[in-house]
Amino acid sequence: MKAKKVLSALLAAAMISAMFAGCGGSDNAQTDAGTSTGAGTQEAGESGNSGASDSGEVKEFTAFFAVPGSEINDDNEIQQMLAEMTGVKVKETWLTGQTAQEAVGTLIAGGEYPDFIDGSDGMGQLYDAGALVPLDDYIEKYPNIKDYLTEEEWDRLRQDDGHIYWINQFNNIYGEEKATTHNDEAFWIQTRVLEWAGYPEVHTMDQYFDLIERYNEANPTMEDGTANIPYTILCDDWRYFCLENAPEFLDGYPNDGSCIVDPDTLTIIDYNTTPTAKRYFQKLNEEFKKGIVDPESFTQTYDEYIAKLSTGRVLGMIDQWWDFAYNVNDSLKQQGLDLKGCNYVPLPITIEEGIKNQWHNSGGVLNTANGLAVTVSCKDVEGAMQFVNDLLGQEAHDLRFWGVKGVDYDVDESGEFFRTEDMRMQASNTAYKASHLCSYSYFPQYVGTSRDGINAMRPDNQPKEFYDSLSENVQKCFTAYNAETYVDMLGTSEAPGPWYPMYSYSNNMTTATEGGMAWTKMGEIKHEYLPKVVMADDFEAAWAEYMEVYNGCNPQAFIDEMQAELDRRMEEAAKYN
Repeated sequence: MKAKKVLSALLAAAMISAMFAGCGGSDNAQTDAGTSTGAGTQEAGESGNSGASDSGEVKEFTAFFAVPGSEINDDNEIQQMLAEMTGVKVKETWLTGQTAQEAVGTLIAGGEYPDFIDGSDGMGQLYDAGALVPLDDYIEKYPNIKDYLTEEEWDRLRQDDGHIYWINQFNNIYGEEKATTHNDEAFWIQTRVLEWAGYPEVHTMDQYFDLIERYNEANPTMEDGTANIPYTILCDDWRYFCLENAPEFLDGYPNDGSCIVDPDTLTIIDYNTTPTAKRYFQKLNEEFKKGIVDPESFTQTYDEYIAKLSTGRVLGMIDQWWDFAYNVNDSLKQQGLDLKGCNYVPLPITIEEGIKNQWHNSGGVLNTANGLAVTVSCKDVEGAMQFVNDLLGQEAHDLRFWGVKGVDYDVDESGEFFRTEDMRMQASNTAYKASHLCSYSYFPQYVGTSRDGINAMRPDNQPKEFYDSLSENVQKCFTAYNAETYVDMLGTSEAPGPWYPMYSYSNNMTTATEGGMAWTKMGEIKHEYLPKVVMADDFEAAWAEYMEVYNGCNPQAFIDEMQAELDRRMEEAAKYN
């Protein structure tokens, strides 16, 4: 196994090195002293597009994102329009066949980097290796970037040397929040299951699995005779959160990711050892023995999981919306499976009745653990930052997420953007997306209200367009539950507090500290033992063995370090009150 990993790493190193050789574009696209050839910066809030250089040349940059993604065609139409608008074109590449930390480690070993990078879980490695450019001074030069976050939020992105090295790309709300989609984690279920049962109230874990069991017994196959998969679990690499972190939600806490924060006492709680954790895994064990839990859950890759959901066979699962929906929903639509009730909606599941769920919280989430960075290999940092600035302008933002007027959307007499059903079908087509659409999805972006005060920054947050885009089955489901959006299916809680989310700290912990070492061991133990617990013939014995090994990881060291970080965040927040 080690030999295979070494060979894989060497091959990956050669490929990545060749891919990013000469980062920063052709020499003739650069200007003296690395300054930008674009037009000057603009007033904050304007469209903010610098335009191509006076010579008409388009700069070319490279970007690597340590997450799976789909590459677009080299002649992509909207990418070319953005290049004409901004004077920049970026070749994006995505993670394939490695973990984020392995891919980042390969880059560090080679010493050559793309111009832009988001290393995901490997961001701390890049920082420690000195691979990233401090952005503090550049941020001040570009109004759209400077205004993208508040002073407090920029300060939260500072590393221990006092500098800012990356920009969080997601969940940044401009204007009024327009939350229609629950982008986060939930227990999801297909609408066909709820319709069959007469749209029952489902509030607890036991009720959820009971419903799936009853439906599968009555409907073991799809219309074409394909066997249903009642419940599957994604456990691949870092995505094993789909298995391990449900206990925090089941007890009514929000997604701090790696721990629970008691909001009254401001203390850290380990959700891995709570009574609810044991009940949850015992339930999975029972469902596995009944044949409800997919036996391939603990061996399937992410791609296999997405392919499985895309068949429409899976009745339910826990996952984050962003982790499955953007690929799966388009596939279901293209196959007509959305018309057969195969779309997923979230349910407000807790361990017992009467517990207020916090699956969905209002406001944006600033994940300080990673973001878009510029590397030391970039020959034109000014040009790179100008491009980020320009992408945040309204005209460019509309082009990224709405597309081309008259082709991808139209405008009614009141100025509201909308799409026809043909446009929606077109936007879900894989070939069309590759040839025409270009959202630069891992560059900074907004949700919320457009600067025109009428439209949403993205189609999926435009209330009428969002609702019209839903299949009839989802619309019927929402009506049955007196909901208009996915968020309404869960309800909304206020943002928990200034510490939130704690995973933005734990995601960058390293083995350099005692707590970080414990965190690493805890993850390794959970990866190894939780599948065994779910599949065990004797649950009690398997759980006892798991707890013994888990406690041997010194989890208290992790809890203590998280407590210190929680205290620090509360002290920092107090400075702005």
